[in-house]
Amino acid sequence: MTTPGVQFQFPNSRGETLSGRLELPTGSPRAYAIFAHCFTCSKNVHAASRISRALSQRGLAVLRFDFTGLGNSEGDFANTNFSSNVEDLVAAAQALQREHRAPSLLIGHSLGGAAVLAAARRIPHVAAVATIGAPSEPAHVVGLFRDQVPQIEADGLAHVRLGGREFTLTRQFLDDVSQTSLQNDVAELKKPLMLFHSPIDNVVGIENARTIYQAAKHPKSFVSLDQADHLLTNPRDAEFVADTLCAWVSRYIADETDTTPDSRVPAPEEGRVVLRELGPLYTLGIAAGHHHLIADEPHSVGGQDAGPTPYDLLLSALGACTAITLRMYANRKQWPLEDVTVRLRHEKIHAKDCETCESNDGTVDRMQVDLTLTGDLTDQQRQRLLEIAHRCPVHRTLTGEKTIPVRLDPQ
Repeated sequence: MTTPGVQFQFPNSRGETLSGRLELPTGSPRAYAIFAHCFTCSKNVHAASRISRALSQRGLAVLRFDFTGLGNSEGDFANTNFSSNVEDLVAAAQALQREHRAPSLLIGHSLGGAAVLAAARRIPHVAAVATIGAPSEPAHVVGLFRDQVPQIEADGLAHVRLGGREFTLTRQFLDDVSQTSLQNDVAELKKPLMLFHSPIDNVVGIENARTIYQAAKHPKSFVSLDQADHLLTNPRDAEFVADTLCAWVSRYIADETDTTPDSRVPAPEEGRVVLRELGPLYTLGIAAGHHHLIADEPHSVGGQDAGPTPYDLLLSALGACTAITLRMYANRKQWPLEDVTVRLRHEKIHAKDCETCESNDGTVDRMQVDLTLTGDLTDQQRQRLLEIAHRCPVHRTLTGEKTIPVRLDPQ
């Protein structure tokens, strides 16, 4: 399941606003990825949109965006080149980290594949890179407008028709792609690499995949997109890429929703709970017995939203204790309590607005607990269960006299 994609805008290195769309899964994303589209395409080209949505259905959040001067992004395409595409990718990664989480995966289609290969080493948190029908060198794209090259070299620019639309290409674009080599970027990638390529690709030939694969160091993988065209116009090809990519990348990216034991969190002694910072920022691993949880803060205060906040956990403890206590009591009394739902809210209120508080100044904490009890219960039974809710151990701990000593362990 996915939620509808949301608009995601961010500035490029020149302050121009780039237009993106963030495809989000239902629930917390396993990880974040960026999809770079093909030359003169947009974020809405079939390959980008279908693969991004398919990946979001499998738990990944994927940002696809229009490079400068394309789609809904600001800027003049005539002033862009391959190097500016790489800069746009770096800006996208920085914006994604500011607003959500740093991307763990870069995916590039066609010239976008070459761009992610060049950008990967400049994006520290990237754990893996995947390309789809990528050229081994940016200069390969010149073949799409080879007949106009003499005019560009002579006049400094030419109007070129690509994909049914007209674009202005300049001499600086030619100079940039001809002077840029990916060989060193690929050789020094030092990240797992997956290459998808069709053996019948008549835009970027299969020999490009061989060149990239030979230049890359392990771990590297190649998947043949048998019978697929360059733009992956058949939806089944996009689904295949998404399925294969998810299976492959799961070996290399940390699942932020994973609650399996983390070796960085020491095993607690019986009756104790241990927490330890996992990073980035406020993310904490929690070990309670053999159970493992994640705590974090929301994006709005600088966290990664990888888990419940400390107050969420506190409310959860109170709610769980309340529900368990009611269930134990009803079962012992053999009352027809079918289901218990507890809804909780924490807020700060003015002391003067609290009728049951002793303080008159400042603010006090209020934890509102709302119960829904389902079953053929009498009014007397419901009232009694309400009284019992106030007697759960955690409720008593929170409302009773308490001491919380904090001490430093000796070094």
